[in-house]
Amino acid sequence: MKKDQIILGIETSCDETAAAVIKNGTEILSNVISSQIESHKRFGGVVPEIASRMHVEQITLVIEEALLQADVTYKDIDAVAVTEGPGLVGALLIGVNAAKAVAFAHGIPLVGVHHIAGHIYANRLIQEMKFPALSLVVSGGHTELVLLKEHGSFKVIGETRDDAAGEAYDKVARTLNFPYPGGPHIDRLAHEGKPSINLPRAWLNGSYDFSFSGLKSSVINTLHNAEQRGETIEPADLAASFQASVIEVLVTKTLKAAEDFNVKQVMLAGGVAANKGLRAALTEAFTAVPDIELVIPRLSLCTDNAAMIGAAGSILFEKGKRSDLALNGNPGLDIENL
Repeated sequence: MKKDQIILGIETSCDETAAAVIKNGTEILSNVISSQIESHKRFGGVVPEIASRMHVEQITLVIEEALLQADVTYKDIDAVAVTEGPGLVGALLIGVNAAKAVAFAHGIPLVGVHHIAGHIYANRLIQEMKFPALSLVVSGGHTELVLLKEHGSFKVIGETRDDAAGEAYDKVARTLNFPYPGGPHIDRLAHEGKPSINLPRAWLNGSYDFSFSGLKSSVINTLHNAEQRGETIEPADLAASFQASVIEVLVTKTLKAAEDFNVKQVMLAGGVAANKGLRAALTEAFTAVPDIELVIPRLSLCTDNAAMIGAAGSILFEKGKRSDLALNGNPGLDIENL
């Protein structure tokens, strides 16, 4: 009988300190997250120095809690998987050095994981992958279409040329005086309004790439122009119109890429994967394409967490990837060269 594989995952790329224990790459034994949102909210965004200091305070406690909830000890752990990059370099270093300390002290193999690979592999905690597969990654810093021909193989076929979708959401939310993080506020407000304002769609014809900077600027200009004319724009309608533009481009390009590359499965990934409007629009679009399976992670696996890092690390560990104690935080880590 084959022994269960147990992976300890650690994630500190931005403003969540997280640790998780994953069994056989697909089962969550624990998933502990210490969020810093309240600490950064008054600044309107993540302050790297504060994030790093809070990771230092929380990392040991979070790892211990993950082991306790999973009812395992370090003797049960087959490998430590940690986010190597991309992310805030100071934040990454806390998780990387904690993982190296655990690996060294207990003689456990160490595996560096790409943060976006983690977001993609959050889907394997919901449904086993089918290849070729396509992932739409939508987060604060990334908007990408990633093609997977097999486990651990990533090819970026489309990416943002300027603002990522999540970044555009936060900037529009700030314009409407919503606190950080702004995405959930825009999503909620969008469902209360009508997409009655004509806003641009950046199609970038002939490309799977994305661009949301022009849309963000159009929203800001629409508000300013209305103010100068003494007119009032209903915030809910503006939010609905903005969200409709983002979602139409994301869904249309994802659907085209899925059909062009003849994939068997499409996976949604990243923090903006929690957006209700996007989840509903993708579900509706792929209902009409029954030969392509759509996988959407549950909300707790959309934002940064360590379960996804453990899931991705499990595959890398099986494929023989090992990191040595020279492992460092790498903010510019390339997903295609893992």
